[in-house]
Amino acid sequence: MKIAIMGTGGTGGFFGGCLARAGEDVTFIARGAHLQAIRQRGLRVESASAGHFTIYPAQAADSPAAVGPVDLVLFCVKSWDTDSAAEAIKPMVGPQTVVISVQNGVDSADRIAAAIGPGHVLGGLAQIETTIAEPGLIRHTSPSLRHLVFGELDGRISERAQAILATLQKGGFPVQLTTTTLAALWSKFIFICGWSGVCAVTRLPIGPIRSTPETWALVVQAMHEVEAVARANHVPLEGSVTEAMLNRLGAFGPNTLSSMARDLLRGNRLEVETLNGTAVRLGKQVGVPTPVNDFIYACLKPYADGVTR
Repeated sequence: MKIAIMGTGGTGGFFGGCLARAGEDVTFIARGAHLQAIRQRGLRVESASAGHFTIYPAQAADSPAAVGPVDLVLFCVKSWDTDSAAEAIKPMVGPQTVVISVQNGVDSADRIAAAIGPGHVLGGLAQIETTIAEPGLIRHTSPSLRHLVFGELDGRISERAQAILATLQKGGFPVQLTTTTLAALWSKFIFICGWSGVCAVTRLPIGPIRSTPETWALVVQAMHEVEAVARANHVPLEGSVTEAMLNRLGAFGPNTLSSMARDLLRGNRLEVETLNGTAVRLGKQVGVPTPVNDFIYACLKPYADGVTR
């Protein structure tokens, strides 16, 4: 299967690297110093659970137009680049091409489909902590988290989804084909709005947040608010998603820092519009109050475009 990684950051670099190591035909779309390092020294991955390896030579390009039609696009760009990247991938989209959005948030698949047509797009999400440690080097920082979940947006188990599953399984990371794609996307959205939002506002890892009842209460309330928004939007959630997500968060190591907090500390752009900002907007549309998410959004919005020091 011919695969393109649209956005070779931590997530795309890890999954694409694993697939390339397994012998799949993978092209990495990157830019700047990261692209140059991949071209010159290969794509390096460091992972306690997947191993340390280098893809060299690595197929890498700065433009989808240089790649041409592929079978599968793993769409891994940051959310603020979704619309422009969706337009950019058009040269890679042939009649049978499938695009899987592996991004935070709950509206990426719709935004991609608006550019390339709904028949090409599947929903997806990653459960992983990775970062570009330096140009050309992907560091996987959560040994127990390296999961990829995807599926048809209408819940069907299609032949194309099964073929993609077989290919992705070669990468050696846990992968699940789900029939509840919408619920899976919203479950992660509930989790990340609460955890990542409070982590970024406090600039603290999970340990001090978890051990401070007043601060932990913000995480709990933020998740409950987003779950209420989901149910008001008729998302088919089963059981108490917030309780399940809090139990999952309870297993995190005390020094675990969310990706949005890392971006904030580095002065990078933030996905706050896609996360807490979207929760606030969708809550207003259905009349569900979201005071904690309002607070998180208001605190982080001045940093949304990054800070130049």
